Order: sequence, then structure tokens, then C-alpha cells
Amino acid sequence: MLRVQMLNLIEQKMRHLALPLSINFWDEREVMLGDPSRVKLFVRSPLALASLAHPSLGKLAQNYVEQHIDLEGSMHDIIHFGEMLCDAGSCINKRNWLGLGWLLQSQHNARQNISYHYDVSNDFYTLFLDKNLVYSCAYFKHPNDSLDVAQEQKLDHICRKLDLNAGEHFLDIGCGWGGLIFWAAEKYGVHATGITLSKNQYDHVNQQIIQRGLQFQCKVLLIDYRDLPTTEQYDKIASVGMFEHVGKKNLSHYFGKIYQLLKPGGLVMNHGITATNFNDSGLGSDISEFIEQYVFPGGELMHVSHVAKVMSQQNLECLDVENLRPHYAKTLWHWVDRLESQQNNAKDMIGEKKYRIWQIYMGGSAHAFERGWMSLFQIVAGKPLADGSLPYPFTREHVYASAPALATKH
Repeated sequence: MLRVQMLNLIEQKMRHLALPLSINFWDEREVMLGDPSRVKLFVRSPLALASLAHPSLGKLAQNYVEQHIDLEGSMHDIIHFGEMLCDAGSCINKRNWLGLGWLLQSQHNARQNISYHYDVSNDFYTLFLDKNLVYSCAYFKHPNDSLDVAQEQKLDHICRKLDLNAGEHFLDIGCGWGGLIFWAAEKYGVHATGITLSKNQYDHVNQQIIQRGLQFQCKVLLIDYRDLPTTEQYDKIASVGMFEHVGKKNLSHYFGKIYQLLKPGGLVMNHGITATNFNDSGLGSDISEFIEQYVFPGGELMHVSHVAKVMSQQNLECLDVENLRPHYAKTLWHWVDRLESQQNNAKDMIGEKKYRIWQIYMGGSAHAFERGWMSLFQIVAGKPLADGSLPYPFTREHVYASAPALATKH
């Protein structure tokens, strides 16, 4: 009787949705809501009934990953369907797609968490990332820019904001597969150092250094940023898509360490995801549990004003702040489309369950950026000289010049 009541409740809720939908139950019962159906929902198990009758985004995601339900259709439509279903159940707090409820990291946990997420296989990331394997928000100068073009534009955008010059010493904290250090070395002539906690990334970057002939210009270290010796200082530092995993309680130490690593007059670019609500430091509820369990353990989001405050408390003067939220939505949809186009190869590499995790995680994140539930900020800050001055261009012309001043290798 309870099962029949749930089925009736689910059908009643679905009929209120404007999205064309068909529902197929495990007992071959079918409900058609609109024709043609843009989304097909397959209920494979009675275990999914409770989450459909009383839905939330986290429960729906979990049931999809565990294959209690299947969904066919465009990921854009599927995410839209999920939001509408939760609205129909009056159970969605839209601001709660924010911080992913990640745990604050100890140094030991940081290495484990990075390994969990990034050490899947380099081949898997090549299925959906650009040719330079840049796993962070791209920069679209034009709506129709390809992902490859937009990621190169992002790399150059960072280098320009940092006002890189030939011969300078540049550090990339959380260097990924090396895209930024290679761009900075080859296009701007700097001496670039990248650090990572991922063994797969470390091996890839070392291989690329040799292949590109950059042995005297680039190096990569398998090290936590906290272990970097302050005896070696840098003219410029970038941290791209890394500080989200630091945690609010560790943020002062993080920016304090960057201050110690910078030469007087040096610049840092911090590029990362932030919360859009002052009171949100994490997703909370069942979405946080889903992300923590399935996707990326460890980390925390905070409002950009808090980030700027802590940077200032660590004597880093903020010089330039830019919100790239629409760019990350577009980047993530590119990744989703590319991953889905390679779904057979992806499933062969990581299996059905992990494929679903990545698919729903990136699609949901794209939607969250579109809706303004998360933001992405680049903040440029500097370490003033002893007299309080800070050598930085008076205007932003150096960022938007038509072409970079390409440097010869040193």
C-alpha cells in the first residue's frame, strides 16, 4: 500500500512539471508527461521511491550514481528537471549548492584527498579537458571560443595580470598538469616552479619538461605548499583552483606562507571558487554528504570578502579583483559535453559508477554557476616594498593589450 501511495505521489508531482518527461518503472509501468519527452527517467529499484516522492538534489544524485534511477537526455535538461522536481517538493534551498561541505584539511589529509580526486588516470582527464590539460575555469573572450582557445586565453590572462617579465622566478601552487608554468616559461621567459600533491601530475609534468626542452627553465616538486622553504623567494606566484581545498581555518596560514615566499614588490594571483552568500561556508545537508562521499573530500568555500580580508591581514595588498562566474559555467558545460561524447571510453577507464559521479557533479556545478549559487574570483595582490610602494601598472592596459610581449628563453 505504501509503495502504491508513493507511486501516486510521484506521478502527481511529475504532472506539475513543465519539462516533457517520461517515467518508466521497474514493473514496466510507464507515465508519459509531454510529447516528445526531452528527459527519460527510469526507476530501476523501489529503493528510489522515497527520494522521488520527497526529493532533494543530493538524494537524486546519489540514486543516479548508485543506479537506482537512470536518466536519458541532455544534461542541461536533466539538471533543469532535477531543480524543478525539488521545487515541486518544496525541498530545495538553492543557496545550498555552495561550498560542498568539505572538511578542513590536515597536511596528511590534503595529500590523500588530492590523490583521491586527481590520481584517477591522466588518460581519463584527456577525454574532457583541453589539449593543455587545464583543470580550472577558462576565459572566453567570445561566446563561440573553443575550449582550447579559452584555456590558452585564461593562461595568458593570468600571466598578464601578474605582469610577468623575462627572467623572473614564478611559482604555481597546485600546478596540475603544468599548463600554466609551461605557458609562462615559453611565452614570457620566466623561470617557473610548479608544486603538486598528485603523483600522476608530477610524473606528467616532469615528462613534459623534458619533451619541451625546458630543463633549465621549469621544475616541478611533489610537495605540500606548507613545506616549501622560505629561503627561496619568488617574484610572482599563482594559485589556481587550489585554495578551495585549504579550509577557512587554514586560510591565514596559507596567505601568510605566500607572503613569506614572495619577494618584496612581488605579486600573487589567487584564482578560486567562492560562496555567494555571506553565511554559507559549505553545502550542508545531503549535497555536502554526496560530494564528500563521492567526489572530492576535503575543502571549504567562503565569500570573496573574507578572502580579501585574510589576504590583507597577512599584509598582502589587493590590487585587482575580477569575477569570472559566467566563464566557469561555460567551461563546465564544455567538459560535460566532451565527457558525454566519450562516455564509452570513460566507462572503460573508470567504470559506470565513477562516470556517473563525474557527469552529475560537473553538470550540477555548471548549473550552480549559471544560477549564481557559486562564484569564481581572481584576486591579484602584492607584497609592498619597505617604503610602502608597490610597483604595479597604473591601468589595466597591460591585461588587454593585443598581444603579449613574447620573451626568448633564458
